[in-house]
Amino acid sequence: MSDEMYMQRCLELAKLGIGNVSPNPMVGCVIVHDDKIIGEGYHQKFGEAHAEVNAIKNVISKYGSEAPSLLKNATAYVNLEPCAHFGKTPPCADLLMKNQLKKVVIGNADPFEGVNGKGIAKLINAGIEVKKDVLVDKCTYLNRRFFTRVKQQRPFIILKWAQTADGYFAPTKAAQKWITGHLAKQLNDQWRNEEDAILVGKNTALIDNPRLTTRVENGKNPIRIVIDKNLEIPATHHLFNDEAKTIIFNEIKTDVIGNVHFVQMEDMQFYLPQKIAFQLYLMDIQSVIIEGGAHLLHQFINAGLWDEARVFTSNTIWNEGIKAPKIDGNVISKLQLNNDALTIYQAKL
Repeated sequence: MSDEMYMQRCLELAKLGIGNVSPNPMVGCVIVHDDKIIGEGYHQKFGEAHAEVNAIKNVISKYGSEAPSLLKNATAYVNLEPCAHFGKTPPCADLLMKNQLKKVVIGNADPFEGVNGKGIAKLINAGIEVKKDVLVDKCTYLNRRFFTRVKQQRPFIILKWAQTADGYFAPTKAAQKWITGHLAKQLNDQWRNEEDAILVGKNTALIDNPRLTTRVENGKNPIRIVIDKNLEIPATHHLFNDEAKTIIFNEIKTDVIGNVHFVQMEDMQFYLPQKIAFQLYLMDIQSVIIEGGAHLLHQFINAGLWDEARVFTSNTIWNEGIKAPKIDGNVISKLQLNNDALTIYQAKL
């Protein structure tokens, strides 16, 4: 098997950690001896063991007393540079050095200040052969949330909406009206399970009274965020229940009541997307889905503050209503879900 095939396996493992490791990156590790995989692992949960630790433990559990000699002649594949600093866990570069691995193959260098080449330098100085940039584009795409947060000091921003075949987003009158079918709703639940937070505006919260939770079995609810400048949403709405943490950006107060965090902002009519992005970065929120309303989506589009847009288009015709936002991005995928077409856009560089 080639380096690329082993690295692809790292990516498959790494993705199993989605939704559970933020604000850390998703990382998988494969350990190979004589063209045979002898150990695998991935970073499963924030604050717990990293991928390299789990992979080496896997080798030891399978091979016992033979493990040390096998590791000395093994190659470790990892999609992100092994960490070189003490965080919640010890440095993974030190662990690889301790077990005297022969070679380490890496997908991405880690841009985080505490690593950023230091892990690679440690390995090389210890006499371990290092190969870099294997499947680098795929590795970068997998950890696009992490890289956005580290490099741009803001969360990875996903815009999401549904529109009719004739381009309408919502009814003209304030009322809830479904556009998409059940498959689109299931996918939406999966996305909520994968991202850190979900954001809506006041009108969406008032009209739809959404829970903004995931229905995925054993899933993780995102942090719910709502823009409510003058605190007009009644406390009886679902956003105030105890199903998930809720952050309310407003101009009135900063307070914590149960699981509801009120965060005061000044002059919310100016540079609101930029202010929200910075606040979420300070809160260690690595990714956010913005679901509306239309005005809020337009604000982020006009500010150029978005990374990915996920747009459902149904075959329904309304003839009137609030027009859906227009997006100018690169189409990266299309998927048909019964009567709904999903188009995913990537922001142009």
